[in-house]
Amino acid sequence: MKNQIDDNILIDRFLEGDEGAFSLLIEKYKRKIYLTAYRMLGNHEDANDITQEVIIKMYKELKNFRRESSIYTWLYRIVTNLSLNELKKKKIRHFFDFDEVDEWLFKDEKQSPELSYRENELSNKIQEAINKLPEKQRTVFTLRYYDGLSYEEISEILGTSVGALKANYFHAINKLQKELKNVL
Repeated sequence: MKNQIDDNILIDRFLEGDEGAFSLLIEKYKRKIYLTAYRMLGNHEDANDITQEVIIKMYKELKNFRRESSIYTWLYRIVTNLSLNELKKKKIRHFFDFDEVDEWLFKDEKQSPELSYRENELSNKIQEAINKLPEKQRTVFTLRYYDGLSYEEISEILGTSVGALKANYFHAINKLQKELKNVL
C-alpha cells in the first residue's frame, strides 16, 4: 500500500508540473518494463524500443490514468500490449535468450568458465522449452512466474478472465515440466 501512496503522490506532483516526479516514476519502473518487454520479444533493441514507447505513452497519457488499478498494473498492460503488437508485426516465434539477459544484468559479476557453461546449457534448454509454448501460455507464464503478478493483475493487463489465465498457466507449467523432466 505504501508504494501505491508514493506512486499517487508522484503522479499528482507530475500532473501539477513537476517533471522530477515523472523521472522518479520512470526510475522506479523502467527496469521492470524493460525486462517484461525483453522476456516477450527476446532481443535487447526491441525491448529498449518498447521501453521508450511505454515511457512516451506514460508521459502523454498519465493525465488520463483513472487510478482504478495501480500504476504498476497499468504500465504492465501497456508494455504487454505493445510487445504483443510487436510480436505480431514481426511474427517473432522465439521467446528470450537467457544468455543475453544474464550478460546484461550480471555483467559485473565474475564466474568460473565451468559454472558459466553449465548455466548457459541449462538456460538454453529452458529457453527451448519456453519457445514451444503457445503465445498466450508464454505471456501468462512470464507475467506470473517471472514478474510475480497476481492472476487479477494479469487479468487486468490482458483483458482475460482469471479462470482462463489459471488454465493457461497450468498448461504452461505441465508442458514445461514434461519438456524439462530429463534436464532438471
